Amino acid sequence: MGRTYLVEEGIGQYLTELSTKVKPYVTGLLIGQCSPQRDYVIRAVRTPPKEQQQEESVGPPKLASLDEEWITTHASQVSRMLPGGLLVLGVFMVATPELAKDSQNALRKLIFSVEKSLSKRRLWKPAEEEVSDRAALQICSATKKVVCRTYDVQDPKSSAKPADWKYQSALTASWLALGCTVNVNIHIPLLATSPNHDLEKNTKNGLNRWSKQIEDSVFLINGQVKDEDTELLEGQKKLRGNTQPSTQFSDVKVLTQLCQGMSARSTATVQVCSGSINLRGAVKCRAYIHNNKPKVKEAIQALKRDIINTLSDRCEILFEDLILNEGLQKKNFEREYHVLPQRLFVPVAGSSVMLSDYKFGDEAAGEIQERFVEMLDQPVQAEDIHIAEDISTVDICPVTDSPSDTQQAQLTKATLLLKLQQNMGLVVAAAVAVLASIFSFNYFSD
Repeated sequence: MGRTYLVEEGIGQYLTELSTKVKPYVTGLLIGQCSPQRDYVIRAVRTPPKEQQQEESVGPPKLASLDEEWITTHASQVSRMLPGGLLVLGVFMVATPELAKDSQNALRKLIFSVEKSLSKRRLWKPAEEEVSDRAALQICSATKKVVCRTYDVQDPKSSAKPADWKYQSALTASWLALGCTVNVNIHIPLLATSPNHDLEKNTKNGLNRWSKQIEDSVFLINGQVKDEDTELLEGQKKLRGNTQPSTQFSDVKVLTQLCQGMSARSTATVQVCSGSINLRGAVKCRAYIHNNKPKVKEAIQALKRDIINTLSDRCEILFEDLILNEGLQKKNFEREYHVLPQRLFVPVAGSSVMLSDYKFGDEAAGEIQERFVEMLDQPVQAEDIHIAEDISTVDICPVTDSPSDTQQAQLTKATLLLKLQQNMGLVVAAAVAVLASIFSFNYFSD
């Protein structure tokens, strides 16, 4: 038995309109959410045409000109605009009958390329029980016949499996939303041995360590700690028969651990650094979950990934902007302040779900509107763009002078002292942990 895809009704009309413009094919992405029972497709987005594609000479239909890199780049850009719980579920192709035979092989190749590109950027690992099937949707432009198959992206030798493609009206009209504000104050040292002050690599390493803290955090949903295997809506009234967008919103508090567990032994390390990167601010995070008896663990997982993704994505965007406008490889490493792009949300027509994007302070609403049309094929009104948060910053701080002999001697002395203190640290570790836990309880209770 193959997977079932419940698809927003408007996607059928969107794909039909694309089929009238095929010359000789068009590709795109399927956006939605996986669940153990079924998958939900809430949007289909065509691949933006390249300028040179519009000037190609007319010839016999062929897929040899399919630009895999362009499609995977589009997928990476789109994934940044998806809040927690949403992901690229697969790819589609609308093609003429002459290309029907080659379309499926092309789709299979695209699915694995897109997944490989997206997985490289993630700072989290998929859970073992997570759905790894991705959809390959094939539509004939002449007959409008739809064929949906799936491939397991965790298995490079995976063969196609049939899947059901079922349209449903108001699919996301009453999905559940979770939101939180996470205060960020991350200090990332820049090692003196790091070549050319590789800021992007050091930042990613620092975010990797921070993401593990988020994974281990405690999440309070509407002020309560809930068992992961219980239903998210347990004890709440479910909205039935509602076709108008209506969001059931849950406020979430994220409690990060103040100290390591008693079983984890830590050691101090002294390293010579050339400077540091400091990320500061409060980021707004949001996740959406289907309303078909969702589990608490599904909702928390979606929100955790949004917290990790939103900071990682905006750091990527900042470095891309620096490379384009200034260049990162500088001989003189001077103190710099940069502003991280702010997060914004835009509603999806007929849905309780909102899509996301990021803007720099000098970006006008018109630029954001153009990006939504280009990336998501969705027109956006300026008044529908909601800036969600205040400014967050990146402070890149160099060490003013290179370590002198005196400083090196001090570092060596500090290292010896730390080693002597480790034994003492083991003796008082239990007392410190108890005091920290009491402090944590009192702090969060207040």
